[in-house]
Amino acid sequence: MTETKSNRVARRGRLFPEIQWTEEQKNLYISELENHHQRCRVIFERLQPELIKTHHNWFMAVDAESGDYFINQDEEVVTQMCVEKYPKAIPFIFVINETGVAGRI
Repeated sequence: MTETKSNRVARRGRLFPEIQWTEEQKNLYISELENHHQRCRVIFERLQPELIKTHHNWFMAVDAESGDYFINQDEEVVTQMCVEKYPKAIPFIFVINETGVAGRI
């Protein structure tokens, strides 16, 4: 019996080579993301002391543009609630605990 050889070629490189960001575009994106996080963090820190008593370790999605927030025990559900009300918004997810984050690094 003869063995067949695979002619499969491993392709290396970018998935979309036509999309190339400059350093300026990367820095602008990072600064916008950080600005968005800071606006959401202000809303979270304002509400955290009151919500931690009743919703400890629940998830909270915050929309920075409207200032609305959504709370649920499931991260997927809270994200879906935010996206249904604000389809173009990018929600920032917090966990209602002392730090606002889940897990350890």
